[in-house]
Amino acid sequence: MNRLRCFITVEGIEGAGKTSCLERIEERIRSRGLPLLVTREPGGTPLGEDLRALLLGHLHAGMAQDTELLLMFAARAEHLAAQIEPALASGAWVLCDRFTDATYAYQGFGRGIDLARIAALEDWVQGARRPNLTLLLDLPVELGLQRAGKRSTPDRFERETLAFFERVRDGYLDLAASMPERYRVIDASQPLANVLQQVSAQIDSFLDVYA
Repeated sequence: MNRLRCFITVEGIEGAGKTSCLERIEERIRSRGLPLLVTREPGGTPLGEDLRALLLGHLHAGMAQDTELLLMFAARAEHLAAQIEPALASGAWVLCDRFTDATYAYQGFGRGIDLARIAALEDWVQGARRPNLTLLLDLPVELGLQRAGKRSTPDRFERETLAFFERVRDGYLDLAASMPERYRVIDASQPLANVLQQVSAQIDSFLDVYA
C-alpha cells in the first residue's frame, strides 16, 4: 500500500471516546513525518458542516428517514470531492471521524433502511473508495450514553432510544465481523489510558507496515 490509499476511519457509538482516540492517532501518524488531513462526517467542508447542523440539530426533528440518508450522502459526496480525494491524490494520509460505516450502522441497522439501498448509494458516491483501516471503539450502550450525557446537550441522534443504539452497536459489530481485514475492534469500556494504549498499538502496527 502506498500513501495514496492510506485512509483511516474511526467509528463508534456516542460516548465511545472518539475525540481522544483521534488525537492519539493523529499524533502517531504525524510522528512518522507523514502529511495528514484530519476531518469528520457529516461535515468536513462548509456545505457539509451546514448539512451536519441540519442532521444533528432539533429544527427538523421529524425528518424522514430517506431525507436523512440522502443528506448524509450529499455531505459525503462534497467531502470526497473537496477534501478526501484531493488529499489522497496529493500523497497525504486521511483520518476521518466516521464515514460510510456509520451510515450502515445508524441509518441501516438503527433506522431499518434496507442495506442494499445504502450500498447502492455508497457505490454511486464513492466508486471504489473505501477506508484502508477502521478502528471501532466498542462499549456497552448504557455506558456510552452515560458518558455522552456528561459532555453536552444531546443532539438529535443522542436523544434516540436505548433500543436504537443497541441496534447501532450490533450493526457495527456485524460490519467488523464481516470485514476483519479492515476492522480493528477496540474495547472502549476500559479506562481512557488503556483505550489509548490499544489504539496506539493498532496504529503503530499499521504504520510499521504501510508508512
